[in-house]
Amino acid sequence: MTLAQAVVAGAGPEELARLEVPPAYRGAHLRKDEAGMFDGAADKDVRLSLHVGQVPMPELAPDEVLVAVMASAINFNTVWSAMFEPIPTFAFLERLGRTDPRHDQAAHVLGSDAAGVVVRTGAAVRRWKVGDRVVTSPAYVDGEDPVAQHDGMLTADLRAWGFETNFGGLADFAVVKATQLLAKPRHLSWEEAACNMLCAATAYRMLVGERGARMRQGDVVLLWGATGGLGAYGVQLVKNGGGIPVGVVSTAEKGELLRRMGCEHVIDRSGFEDLGDEKAWRRLGGEVRRLVGEDPGIVFEHTGRETFGASVYVAARGGAVVTCGSSSGYMHAYDNRHLWMRLKRVIGSHGANYQECHEVNRLISLGMVHPALSRVYPLARTADAARAVQTNRHVGKVGVLALAPAEDLGVEDYALRERIGEERLRMFRGFTSGAPAVL
Repeated sequence: MTLAQAVVAGAGPEELARLEVPPAYRGAHLRKDEAGMFDGAADKDVRLSLHVGQVPMPELAPDEVLVAVMASAINFNTVWSAMFEPIPTFAFLERLGRTDPRHDQAAHVLGSDAAGVVVRTGAAVRRWKVGDRVVTSPAYVDGEDPVAQHDGMLTADLRAWGFETNFGGLADFAVVKATQLLAKPRHLSWEEAACNMLCAATAYRMLVGERGARMRQGDVVLLWGATGGLGAYGVQLVKNGGGIPVGVVSTAEKGELLRRMGCEHVIDRSGFEDLGDEKAWRRLGGEVRRLVGEDPGIVFEHTGRETFGASVYVAARGGAVVTCGSSSGYMHAYDNRHLWMRLKRVIGSHGANYQECHEVNRLISLGMVHPALSRVYPLARTADAARAVQTNRHVGKVGVLALAPAEDLGVEDYALRERIGEERLRMFRGFTSGAPAVL
């Protein structure tokens, strides 16, 4: 029996420790010699650049853990990676390779989310052991940087695991630092557990954390892409914290899903397609006021260039725009008068530190925040899964099964699952946005 087969069979820690680690493993990866393949292309179709095949197994560093991955998920950084934008990720690996040559390889294994079983631990790992069921958090932090004691996201060499490092989660095995691990929520399946941490923790830091917008009860929060990977967790956190979510979506079907989540106030973006001038911003602001009676104190931003000018404009006097990304483009334009003269703030937020990840994982484990998983693909079809995200033919999160042979495995706490209800845990499953599925 191989190590992977033993994990799938539910073998105990002793047997897992006894079996040999394979010299190679299956992973979804990019190839360094293809980094220029999309030069001049109109459609940078990630199905052409993402490959699934054997890659070499690295040695573990003393502070690292080898996880047998049961399931993973697609994040937008996987899409950027596979498009080789804004630069090929091999540049990140080459830089990291100056201090850790293991990462500078001809293949880059992607993926910043995972759920699985610990099968090996480095010599310096104390809190985790072989056989532990875990989920991963995405921040790859230099623990020797003094500022890590204050906030790991401020470390000079902070990296997003599986994006700016190698050996990510879209694979049968993954290498992570021990300080990335959290206990798997016992009421969730492997694929449900794997889809949460990057987006849920990012949204938590943006909205709730002391370094983000510090949302209070009664705050009106405008959320772009409210049924997307980030937005779906943002809406839940706003509601849990006593805020008033106003969700922006692109179709009527997504609006109905948002209402089923309990978000009463919905704006269909199709009525505001041109957000490039102040007339459109005024119309958007007027719609928010019509729905809730006031301007949003917080705007939850991650779409970037297409929406940022509108976000700065519609935020209330003294309010905040908190941003963690730019999926529609990095170069933003906005009217600065609306920022300085109305005393607004722009808050940059990136990922989440280990404590923030622990806090949001606790909420998930208590059944207070639920997975936003809509579709699941096998690892062999990772490129199709990433294409669905690239073309926005999805809602919530898109999951990927690695070693798990089927969906709905890995649940341990059925009582909690029953108390929550399948309709809440599976709210996003099978939902289509009106666009054809990518098959």
